[in-house]
Amino acid sequence: MTAHPQQDICPMALPDLTAGAGFAARARHVQHTLAATMFSLGLLGLASPARADQNLLASDNGTVRCEASLKDLTRITLANDQFASISKVQAGNASEDFEVVNEPLRGDIYISVGLGFSKSAISFFATTRKGYVYKFLCAVGGTDAKQVFIANADVAAPRPISEELPPGLSPQNEAARLIAALYAQRSVAGYDIDWHPLAPIATGDVTVQRIGNYRGGRLTATLLKLTNTGTKPLALREEDLGPTNAVAISLANFRLQPGDATTAFVVVARTSQGGRP
Repeated sequence: MTAHPQQDICPMALPDLTAGAGFAARARHVQHTLAATMFSLGLLGLASPARADQNLLASDNGTVRCEASLKDLTRITLANDQFASISKVQAGNASEDFEVVNEPLRGDIYISVGLGFSKSAISFFATTRKGYVYKFLCAVGGTDAKQVFIANADVAAPRPISEELPPGLSPQNEAARLIAALYAQRSVAGYDIDWHPLAPIATGDVTVQRIGNYRGGRLTATLLKLTNTGTKPLALREEDLGPTNAVAISLANFRLQPGDATTAFVVVARTSQGGRP
């Protein structure tokens, strides 16, 4: 099922690229062996980063990933809705238990964890007065109070009409159209969309973070954020960003000063069994 884009997905400006055929000139066909370690870790990361005071979109029966305070309260509030009930498992010991209180006036919930809480995350289910059900998976950390603001995706951002790709496109032309759609956050018929950023991964003086991807029958298009965490200017090459089955790569900025970040679009061919590349 196609997911909805989250708000404030990427904390940096996307490159000033034109949609459609203009991407084809930037998307190079890659035929040689690439430094797959950096890209594969960014593409296949297992954990999504949690950020405090987020504005999130959530789908009915979907998972909300956020951050709960370790030392203070965490408030979660719904846009144009209220929490009606909370379902959680009672832990057997205090070091793994947490409390969720439903505030009746505004319909918010407040989360607190016990002293000496030992787990890295908490999870529970919540049902709203409008009948939506959300699964919460929240990383625990920090000493300050936190707030999370949630809007229902179908209400706040109605599902757009999916773009239909013309039949018979070559992999390179389809890749160019996918990069254009990924840049504009347009849905594409036949492609599942995932806008859950994964945890940044450091490789040398570069930090790689997967921001989102489009996954279809034969191609997967991924948006990466690359940050120079070193002390010297860094020269990037498109051939360093993808595995051997990369079809197209578009890099916004090839030279990064210390602390600078850029975005890269990488399209890879999927395996014949439909698995991940």
